[in-house]
Amino acid sequence: MRMFPMSLYESGDSTGDVSISDMLSGNVKGKYIRKVELDELAKLIIRGGWPANIEINDIDIIPRSYIESIITKDIHKRKDKKRDSNKMRMLLHSLSRNESTVAGNDTLVKDIKEYENSNDLIQSRQTVADYIGVLDSLYLTYYQEAFIINYRSSKRIGKSPKRHLVDPSLACASLDLSVEKLLNDHETFGLMFESLVERDLRIYMDYLDDHLYHFRDNISGDEVDSILEFRNGDYAAIEIKLSDGSIDDAKKSLQTFYNNVNKKPKFMCIIVGHFEAVIQDKDTGIYIIPITSLKP
Repeated sequence: MRMFPMSLYESGDSTGDVSISDMLSGNVKGKYIRKVELDELAKLIIRGGWPANIEINDIDIIPRSYIESIITKDIHKRKDKKRDSNKMRMLLHSLSRNESTVAGNDTLVKDIKEYENSNDLIQSRQTVADYIGVLDSLYLTYYQEAFIINYRSSKRIGKSPKRHLVDPSLACASLDLSVEKLLNDHETFGLMFESLVERDLRIYMDYLDDHLYHFRDNISGDEVDSILEFRNGDYAAIEIKLSDGSIDDAKKSLQTFYNNVNKKPKFMCIIVGHFEAVIQDKDTGIYIIPITSLKP
């Protein structure tokens, strides 16, 4: 059985006022809840879901120690070949920089090595594939597969998975990010928040014995951050936004998806970080909920 880090609900940082099951059954009651401030959200990202990290002050020590252990010890335990710690460090940095994206191996190759000819390029690709295989075997990576559905034409649908480290705290540790650095870099903060939410969705869907995907139309660029697929074939479309200022954009994105897909989602939802209520939009039926109110 594969073990994941703790979700916000498991660590006591989510109230559990609304559940995925509630939204699936249409049984969600609107209410006001405490708005979690951005600095609190940043701390939850930097801290991660490590049980030993819940009640200590130096919240970045465990993720940083984990990264160093991978680089200096774990990659050398496999005796099939010798691996370079510096290249693994650069690969982890590249994976972290591309957290929550569909960046392919060629992007990672460019990040870790300057190649001069085709032979160097082939060798670099093989090195990246090998090193990623090591991380996969250590359960440090997670791939959020693409959702295949009849959306205009199947040839348009992106099939590349989103890449994740298993917890956003590892990406932050690799990039030497702190709470203060996240607060001063809104774009990176947003990507790491998306990673936090998708970590929790992965845990909740695993608990429900269901699946988590993402969606992208390669022609138009239309995308949905997360697709929840249930055992009976129903599915839900989820957009993730750090703050309430981006809710209108998320609504438009979900409505575009809804209008272009043949089989409609059972429900649509915007999961927000900095927000003070559980509501259902009266015009679109879209749920808007804080991540700190969610449970399976």
